[in-house]
Amino acid sequence: MLKSQPPCFYFLIVNYYCTPLISRLMASLRENQVNDFSIVIVNNSPDDEQIRTLKSENIYLLEAKKNLGFGKACNLGLNWIYAENKEAIVWLINPDAYLLPDSLPKASQFFVNHPEISLLGTEVYEPSGKIWFGWGKFSVKTGEIVVVEESLDYQDKPYLSAQWVTGCSLLINLKQFQESPYFDTDYFLYYEDFDFCQRYAKGGHLIAITNQIKVIHEASSITLKYGYLRLIHNIYSYLLSLEKHTNPLLLWGRFIRMIFMSLVILPLKPKFALAKLQGIFLYCQRFINLSFIDKQTHVKNFN
Repeated sequence: MLKSQPPCFYFLIVNYYCTPLISRLMASLRENQVNDFSIVIVNNSPDDEQIRTLKSENIYLLEAKKNLGFGKACNLGLNWIYAENKEAIVWLINPDAYLLPDSLPKASQFFVNHPEISLLGTEVYEPSGKIWFGWGKFSVKTGEIVVVEESLDYQDKPYLSAQWVTGCSLLINLKQFQESPYFDTDYFLYYEDFDFCQRYAKGGHLIAITNQIKVIHEASSITLKYGYLRLIHNIYSYLLSLEKHTNPLLLWGRFIRMIFMSLVILPLKPKFALAKLQGIFLYCQRFINLSFIDKQTHVKNFN
């Protein structure tokens, strides 16, 4: 019986003024004893001249020409990689993450042993050793989308099925897809990884998490820099996820509760409350736009 060949890896990184962090990530890749990999950087910051200095023989820079948001930028990279190699493993990884010296060899062997997996999440740790992402939990009944900061009980199993895994370190097995996988373009930032997993799980793909591959993530490296804006998108994307993956009663119940709680804490935490209200307002704009489009479509079909 012929042995399966190790897969070819493409690391997909979205840049938004993160060149020093990406340089550190690339240095961690070079410490891994695997040569068959390429790096694809989607540049969401067109005036970031520094990122262009990283381009080399196996490092490809795709210019987005504007800030597309995370999901659309990933789609640009995924489409490019899929056209290059439909049997590759795409390792989507945050700029503020980096690999341990044995991460890539372990990932390569993992997919030789378990080619049935479509989407694989890894455990993610803070530099201190504290676990940052163990697995993703989702309740359709309550609408809770939770990052669990502890490891699952694997009981010597190489992986376990998961409700969702983080896009901070997400391996995509292109062999399992008849066309290039894609992120929902309704998302600009946050929860696009959750939605990605939910959609492909419903399509019959195996979503898994493993503790055999670990990466390090300095979660505050980027989030502190754009904290207020990110909170706005966090709220918007959470409501969007409820719309797409729960039911209207739960969505609007959470919506009303969010408004009420934001108004209650407004005198105590005005910046936090205003960011939440802006996220809610952003979602309202989407709802109004969708209602207008539906109305226009109805009128067109009637005529």
